Amino acid sequence: MTILRLNVTMIKSKFGRLPNHQACLKGLGLRKINQSVVILNTPENRGMINKVSYMLKVEEI
Repeated sequence: MTILRLNVTMIKSKFGRLPNHQACLKGLGLRKINQSVVILNTPENRGMINKVSYMLKVEEI
């Protein structure tokens, strides 16, 4: 069984967004535009990604 990983890149600014959306970005470890992080594909992470999907680019690794 392989554990899927996701490469998540923030493509829009977090300023002026809802506080819950900013908290999701912080939970994913994203701070700057064009910053990328590699995270595990878990239901918790997937939920945060779905909430702020309009600000992210997601790729499976």
